[in-house]
Amino acid sequence: MRKGLTFLPALALAGILALPQTAVAQPHANTVVATVNGEEITVGHMIIARATLPQQYQQLPPQVLYDAILDQLIQQTALKQTLHGEVPRYVGLSLENEARSLLAADVIESVMQSAATEDEVLDAYESKYSDGDGGDEFNASHILVETEEEALAIKAELDSGADFETLAREKSTGPSGPNGGALGWFGRGRMVPEFEAAVLELRSGDISAPVETQFGWHVIQLKERRKTAAPELEEVREELAAKLRQEAVESKVSELTAAAEIERPVIEDLDPVILQDLDLIRK
Repeated sequence: MRKGLTFLPALALAGILALPQTAVAQPHANTVVATVNGEEITVGHMIIARATLPQQYQQLPPQVLYDAILDQLIQQTALKQTLHGEVPRYVGLSLENEARSLLAADVIESVMQSAATEDEVLDAYESKYSDGDGGDEFNASHILVETEEEALAIKAELDSGADFETLAREKSTGPSGPNGGALGWFGRGRMVPEFEAAVLELRSGDISAPVETQFGWHVIQLKERRKTAAPELEEVREELAAKLRQEAVESKVSELTAAAEIERPVIEDLDPVILQDLDLIRK
């Protein structure tokens, strides 16, 4: 039998159990789970620490994760206390940037939550698809090369009667080259803007002049263009909502920056290479 334990008479115990029980406070974000030399670590600190872990670690059993996170926070607290309140310059700058980023993200989240109401989504759907037309789709092929000179030479061969698919297999550096340059069917917004703009100017069977994009130089052949039926609302609801949220955020950012008093002084002899000099923030 363990020492130091006593047993109440059954009658006394029954009396205690009959008394009104005081409700035990439920843990919350400010619940202190540990102190290190008087400095508190709370449930809130642990929640944030868990949320920033890589996804694979978040899958660990809760008790394992709880103990590991708490141990880490205790160790980190003990380590940082050796600085006696002094904050290295690069740490202070990092904290300022992190706070700025988190607070900005919080504002963006609130803007997004208030955007894309049901009425706004319905209005966007009606505006885009009220005529029952789902827009154009294009069936095209392309030959991708590195330089404009190569593209011009290919265009000249094609104008002289060379077979597009054969040249694509021989000379295209793009992943569609082995397949004769075929890209299949695609709608608006699927290709980079320069490529899409060139396709929109073509009629079925046309071959474009060389077009430059971030990937290189393209010679494009439009095989066919077709109209598609308007999709059902549920098929495009999230796409429309996402666009509305993005537009709301862009509008808010533009509004705030336009109203802000922003000064960007001209600093002579400031070389952008200075951004690579980490020694400046260790001083």
